[in-house]
Amino acid sequence: MNISKFVAPEIIFGRGSLSQIGESMVRLGVSKVFLVSDAGVINAGWVDLAVHYLHAAGLGTDIFSALSTNPKDFEVSEGVVRYLKSGCDGIVAVGGGSPTDVAKAIATLATNGGQLQDYEGINKISIPLPPIVIVPSTAGAGSEVSQFTIIVDTARKLKMSIISRSLVPDIAIVDPELLKTKDAKLAAATGVDALTHGIESYVSLASTPLTDIHALKSIQLISQNLRQAVADRGDTEANTNMAMAALSAGLAFSNAILGATHAMTHQVDGLIDQHHGETNASILPHVMEFNLDACPDRFRDIAIAMGENVAGLNTAAAAERSIGAVKRLIEDVGLAKGLAQIGLLEEFIPLLSRNATKDACLVTNPRSATVEEIEAIFRKCM
Repeated sequence: MNISKFVAPEIIFGRGSLSQIGESMVRLGVSKVFLVSDAGVINAGWVDLAVHYLHAAGLGTDIFSALSTNPKDFEVSEGVVRYLKSGCDGIVAVGGGSPTDVAKAIATLATNGGQLQDYEGINKISIPLPPIVIVPSTAGAGSEVSQFTIIVDTARKLKMSIISRSLVPDIAIVDPELLKTKDAKLAAATGVDALTHGIESYVSLASTPLTDIHALKSIQLISQNLRQAVADRGDTEANTNMAMAALSAGLAFSNAILGATHAMTHQVDGLIDQHHGETNASILPHVMEFNLDACPDRFRDIAIAMGENVAGLNTAAAAERSIGAVKRLIEDVGLAKGLAQIGLLEEFIPLLSRNATKDACLVTNPRSATVEEIEAIFRKCM
């Protein structure tokens, strides 16, 4: 029989669940919390509320927010210095994928030493990390449940993928209330990121029945709710469903890994400081076209999950409907742009393509891809 492994943290889900952050850290034996966030989340008031709950539980706090949209290796290094001086013994991230990735990376270097590049790839972390609790403020990254952290290597101008069971947080607190303060563009970009996670994990070579359930559910929820979540940022039901979708997609890709879209996106985001979800929107449909013949039955399932009527169609025709559904969703939420429109110059394509073939996410893509084939996809994305 086939043996598969599924890793996940404790998950606390629901409106108002941020109130559980202090009790959660106490249960993990923490006395002082290193809280990682960013300016937008701080300005929205969520950090103050988190600190209130942490202090009410008798915990000390130190806040670190010196990070960017696509967090850099030197930002992590600054965070490590701060953490080691702070006397903290646990880490919380309140925010989107950037604070979460930085929190995980700080935890890695603070305990294991060395440079982040030492841990690039799969399962290179050997010393246990301090307790980690993640509170996402966006419905996209899925980092609150994943064994990934993605950080820009500023020397090589690419995003490093660090994948390890050690990076799965102890507790994920998913409070849909935090989503209401992000703007429509961020809601769209993070939603398409979650959609990409769901699709790539479903067609991944490492998918299992356990990941398939979460992947398809995330695709279905995003198809049914993202347009409304973007159109009305105060829609509680749409925000709650998107929070669940991002969580489900995170559980799926953390265990099934991803594919060529992310292998390519990591290179673009390392070069251009562009939101990850917007880059995914430019690349995903073209990678789907490339992968279509490798697993048409899987793409047929995706089309059905997105609400497409495939009655009477053969598998190949039904599978193609998934690409049209994705393109329409991306257009409807305002992200239908080519890579040239978001600032990529064609002269960088050869370098980006070479780097993409070395990305860990490409290993589980359902169809193998040469440098030349990746270049061809990049040009279609322009």
